[in-house]
Amino acid sequence: MFISAGIKAALLLAASIPAQAWNRLDKDKAALLVIDHQVGLAQVVRDYGTNDFRNNMLGHASIGKVFNLPTVLTSSSDQGPNGLLLKEITDMHPNATFVRRQGEVNAWDNADFRAAVKATGKKQLIIGGIVTEVCTSFLALSLIDAGYEVFANTDASGTFDIRLAEDANRRMEKAGVTLMGLFGIVCDLMRDWRHTPGLPELLPFLDKYQFAYGLVARHHAGSIQNGTIAPVELTLI
Repeated sequence: MFISAGIKAALLLAASIPAQAWNRLDKDKAALLVIDHQVGLAQVVRDYGTNDFRNNMLGHASIGKVFNLPTVLTSSSDQGPNGLLLKEITDMHPNATFVRRQGEVNAWDNADFRAAVKATGKKQLIIGGIVTEVCTSFLALSLIDAGYEVFANTDASGTFDIRLAEDANRRMEKAGVTLMGLFGIVCDLMRDWRHTPGLPELLPFLDKYQFAYGLVARHHAGSIQNGTIAPVELTLI
């Protein structure tokens, strides 16, 4: 088969251009979506412990607050067994657009919700919801089809068991959704501890919602303020 010199050159050029390895979050381009974090639905989450998942839901909502991101809340049939959106979330975002869907399973099927997302003016959307294979993945896939960059917070998406979570995450990732946890999302939005928000704003946030890192900071502060060094410890650094 004959291939022209022009086609060969184009193919070589395409091969020489490095592929983009990752989609980087930008706090100036991002909005936060809180999907069906309701008191009834939260009871079906089994891939996280109840206390851990409550923390993860509130941590997800707090991303919008600490980074001042446009935030859209939505609930599904909240007059029935799905229950109300967590009070802590609505208290945290009293001025956010809150779309109370009365039938649509996929939030994107609701015209008011679509309008609210469009009104943010942002193309990067950070989402988390219950349950992962329905509320999170249906919306994530629809947003990809609509041309958005989608970042699914796997810490804040819960379902009946781990296998279902893995199935849903695999489906989303295959479609181009970026899967991240709370710590990765926050660090990517911040990028530099010297930025604003940076260390003064993010360390209290992490101490509250990612306590493992809060312990690192507490240990460092305690060691300097109240600690003594045994001579043998100096051999370890």
